[in-house]
Amino acid sequence: MVDSLHRMTDRNEHDALFQNVKAVHMLGIGGAGMSGLARLLSAGGYRVTGADATPSPTTQALVDSGLPVTVGNDSELPAACDLVIASAAVKPEHPGLVAADIRGIPTASYARALGSAMAGRTGIAVAGTHGKSTTAAMLSAAMIAAGLDPSVIVGAACPHLTDEHGRPTGFRVGSERVPSGRLRDRPGFLIAEACEYNRSFHNLRPTIAGIANLEADHLDVYGTLDAVIEAFRVFAAGLPEEGTLLVGHDGAHRREVTRGVRCRVETIGFAPGADWRLSLGDRRGRPALLVEHRGREAGSFVLPMPGEHGAMNAGVAFALAVLAGADPNAAATGLGSFRGVCRRFERLGERTLAGGGSVTVYDDYGHHPTEIDLTIRALREHERIDSAGRRLVCVFQPHQHSRTRFFLEEFAAAFARADAVIVPDIYFVRDSEVERQRVSAGGLVDRLRSRGVKATHVYPMEAMPEHIEDIARPGDVLLVMGAGPVWTVAHEFMRRGSPAATVHDAPIPGPAAVGR
Repeated sequence: MVDSLHRMTDRNEHDALFQNVKAVHMLGIGGAGMSGLARLLSAGGYRVTGADATPSPTTQALVDSGLPVTVGNDSELPAACDLVIASAAVKPEHPGLVAADIRGIPTASYARALGSAMAGRTGIAVAGTHGKSTTAAMLSAAMIAAGLDPSVIVGAACPHLTDEHGRPTGFRVGSERVPSGRLRDRPGFLIAEACEYNRSFHNLRPTIAGIANLEADHLDVYGTLDAVIEAFRVFAAGLPEEGTLLVGHDGAHRREVTRGVRCRVETIGFAPGADWRLSLGDRRGRPALLVEHRGREAGSFVLPMPGEHGAMNAGVAFALAVLAGADPNAAATGLGSFRGVCRRFERLGERTLAGGGSVTVYDDYGHHPTEIDLTIRALREHERIDSAGRRLVCVFQPHQHSRTRFFLEEFAAAFARADAVIVPDIYFVRDSEVERQRVSAGGLVDRLRSRGVKATHVYPMEAMPEHIEDIARPGDVLLVMGAGPVWTVAHEFMRRGSPAATVHDAPIPGPAAVGR
């Protein structure tokens, strides 16, 4: 682990961003990561204000907690403002950034600000192409149960992380110093996701990091898988010599990623050669995960989320918690009682149909072909769809035109096990107008139908719940997927049902990317 001198040097080099800063204004404060950072900075004594383009439950929760938030894209900044932090969704020409430039106020990205905040703490960064939010949330549950009292910034709302009004959030403010374990009295833990988009995770300064998986994604930025791998290698190389990297034994390009790193490296996976070996079992009729560390049992617990990818996420969370000094039994207890993450394999409940019977509704953030394939496989097994003669009906909103174009065939293959797929328009974000013209939702529908999948394009989004009403049959399982506003379809469909239907009063708005 990192000694005090090394941490102090690293912190002073990177923490210059907040020197002489008292008042911080945050543009795009309604994003999951930005709102969590706002809370963390406020708890640290900074005067925090913010703005967001649209109102949301997140911005309202910040206002309820006493943080001033304005809605809109005007250029007005507070009179007292020493630093402006902008989310990844804020474009350089945003009036607030222009105003900051005119006034000579320093600006920083969310990633740089998070990195500066992490430099003064014992950071644990969760990286990988998939599962970052879920794994970081599980890790927080394990470490809280073990009494390590971490600060947390997660890109989704979690039932075990709540604000002062009891509402699920994606943040938590923990101890300034580690209260127990072998790192006792070190700077307090900060758990955060390490987002690879635009290489933003290169700004982070973790002591411990995990990379569970690595695939081609964000090709609008990277262009090739090799460039993605190189970005992860640079991230891993940033860990200090006394730090620890936990990397997937398979599926994470570990040999390339760990080339030249200074820190200790341990591997995790289902393969016999992994340092942390995972195996699935059964505990009183419920799926359980057994974790062994170098041939010795380290812990076991009932799986908090179904599927092999859920098991991998849980195993990584457990191993990271133990590496951070958590008691294994306490960490296992925390994971065994984990209550899930909003929009990650989230079961909203059962919706009664007008003609009788009901539909089971799930909501999920998945927007990469691998995530989709794994989620569909896990859901079919979990709900016993194949053996019960039920149908799996998917609503999928593609996220970004460039991603849809790059992975068109992979998306079509991922939905091969769905019985019907409904596709709204592609969510337009970050791409150029030229890219927007190169692919459409209709193109994905055509690919799906060529593979024998019943697929339909429905426009506008507001018509989707009505369309589902028309095609739904008793016993169906409805899976709504995507990182855009498609979450509204699942909740509106639930609201149209019986008053007894289960639905959250204040769902986390999409997209809930941690970099916002």
